[in-house]
Amino acid sequence: MAAAPLTIDYAAPADTGRAVSPLRWLIIGLLFLAAVLNYIDRSVLAILAPTIQKSLGITNQRYAHINDGFLIAYAVAYLLSGRVVEKLGTRISMAVFIGFWSAANALTGFARSALSLSVFRSLLGLGEAGGWTASPAAVAEWFPPKERALATGLYSIGGTIGSTIAPLLVIETAGRFGWQAAFVSTGLLGFVWLMPWLISYRPPRATTIDTASAAVPVIRPTERELWSAVIRQPEAWRLMGARLLTDSVWYFFLFWMPKYLHEARGVSQAGLSIMWVVFLAADVGFVAGGFFSDRLVARGSTPVSSRIWMLLASAILVPCIALLPLAPTLKLTLAAAMVVAFAHCMWLSNMTALVIDLIPRPIMATTFGLIAAGSAVGGIVMNDLVAWAVGHYSYDRCFYVMAFMHPLAALLFILPIRRSRSNQSIPRAQV
Repeated sequence: MAAAPLTIDYAAPADTGRAVSPLRWLIIGLLFLAAVLNYIDRSVLAILAPTIQKSLGITNQRYAHINDGFLIAYAVAYLLSGRVVEKLGTRISMAVFIGFWSAANALTGFARSALSLSVFRSLLGLGEAGGWTASPAAVAEWFPPKERALATGLYSIGGTIGSTIAPLLVIETAGRFGWQAAFVSTGLLGFVWLMPWLISYRPPRATTIDTASAAVPVIRPTERELWSAVIRQPEAWRLMGARLLTDSVWYFFLFWMPKYLHEARGVSQAGLSIMWVVFLAADVGFVAGGFFSDRLVARGSTPVSSRIWMLLASAILVPCIALLPLAPTLKLTLAAAMVVAFAHCMWLSNMTALVIDLIPRPIMATTFGLIAAGSAVGGIVMNDLVAWAVGHYSYDRCFYVMAFMHPLAALLFILPIRRSRSNQSIPRAQV
């Protein structure tokens, strides 16, 4: 007689008030630094694109293909890295990911053609995705539900701070030592991070952390059972669809916004350091999104409802992106970009917290990888469409299209989650 399938809850566990270890804030600090390095390494190519394209003879279409290589590898890594986290644990997997991507970034400095540049950027994508699947696992291990959105925002802000620092750091280094040195020096920083992580991180003891999540049974499903449980979760597909639509806006800011300022607004290569103000606004968005979401939880709202309210607020603000090509001055262009970056990062921090709230811990990293793969696919489609639009028309139409992405995602994917959570108190998945 076949055994009955094991059922696991994926409602957010209640907060029982157990003591939590102060070490969790050191863990968040290290995750923050890892995110800083992740985005510094990711940003180098976009910041130096005018110089590198001229040096290596790379067209805009080829530049888009190089970014596609990064994103394809990124999507594949997202699908696989969750299983790496669940098999190796957060501590070891995070060390493997950051060591791999740091080496790939340093090697990019030795690229001598579009092909070698594409290969090294693809290797960077393979490593970088893992950092974003391991980090939510660490938050789930160390933080109770009422602190998770803030914790997610605090480490996520590292990405935008990395993007804020990158223009200043990269342009200064490239100006003094050449564009190759910018890749090598930023890549080596990752190896400095490894030692404090390996020394400090240990799985939290059950007696020192909030163990409300014990309501979620610890299971060890087979590979087939695990993937079956992951793909049967409607919330996973809804969140993946939302990220596919909305993260295309974020990838535009990372890969194309410096080129837009250079080509359409006449900003010099050195002047592209002004991008730091856009990413500073994104920093504030991450923290504000987590803070206000957790405040709603503290005032009695459920974690899921709180995240969704913040997502809807963000979807109202992001359409300001349509104002960018209409702005008569560079200052107004940057001001509109800052509003969009703020709103998108408020959206993103709550999307991540929503995954942690909804998905059971035994399959969370794998599910997060599936959801985030949608993000990379959206970036790939965006890359090719932007390259085509710029070649045939202008950047303007790109901004007008992106204005619809967040409202559409809220309508198609986020509001259905709110309705389904209202209609059934505890969704369940069987493995």
